[in-house]
Amino acid sequence: MAYKTILVHVDEAPHSAARILLAGELALQEGAHVIGVAATGISRFLYQNETVDDSDPNLARHLDILRERAGRALAEFAPRLQAMGVQSYEQRILDDEASAGLSLMARHADLVVVGQSDPHGRGPDVPAEVLAGSGKPVIVLPLGARTSATIAVTRDGIASSGGPAPARHILVAWNASREAGRALQDALPLLRRADSVTVAIYDAEARPGVFGEPAGSDILAWLERHGVMGKLVLGQSERQGLLKRPGAVGEQLLAQAAERDCDLLVMGAYGHSRFRETLMGGVTRSVLDGMTLPLLMSH
Repeated sequence: MAYKTILVHVDEAPHSAARILLAGELALQEGAHVIGVAATGISRFLYQNETVDDSDPNLARHLDILRERAGRALAEFAPRLQAMGVQSYEQRILDDEASAGLSLMARHADLVVVGQSDPHGRGPDVPAEVLAGSGKPVIVLPLGARTSATIAVTRDGIASSGGPAPARHILVAWNASREAGRALQDALPLLRRADSVTVAIYDAEARPGVFGEPAGSDILAWLERHGVMGKLVLGQSERQGLLKRPGAVGEQLLAQAAERDCDLLVMGAYGHSRFRETLMGGVTRSVLDGMTLPLLMSH
């Protein structure tokens, strides 16, 4: 697998530049095509609603304003990629809500780059909705993502062989679930180039036989067959409530990543409800809300 088409959400948020930067760096590493997408925020279903008067001048003015705003968000997209030396890219304005439009476009892409949603719940939850609706891996960048490049580019616009790649030190959250397996498969291009890969398993003793014998041996062997030499960390979650259910795993994962100076966390995204508060499972939601490093997720 390779990332040959990278879709990046562009808007007027301050950390939108960081998304373009990461998409550009990955494109240089993969020889990929980058598509920058800005959405007007008007659902595409409005255009299919025959009860809406599309000749209304007030509606036309409103749509023009929204398209102008999307155009302003894309103003720095091409210049930033050109400055990095990215050769293949395009930009589009979508007459749709961001999450719905990105989910549709992602079905013709290999990877989607979006920004962290407001942890306080203001505005749409783009990462969760794109994860649930696209069927493709999603990289989520934290609100405080870096805005300076790490890959050196020659005068000819070619990424130098000595330039450090993004995601040099990766932490993998492994619980042997379908979602985690999908995320690990989707992350292979990055895992193969990483300087270090650490696999974190929590509460292995509570699920005997699931992780191999000894615990973690199966996933480390799978990674090694793909050319990835991983290290294993076994952890114990805090037990909460009368039933002693595991808790705070998301917080412990983020602490592990910070302790090891990781610049990417890979994990599966579990969720089954359409409502924001339960759209993603507890660990997934706590990581999405408290993340301080880029996060690659698959659902």
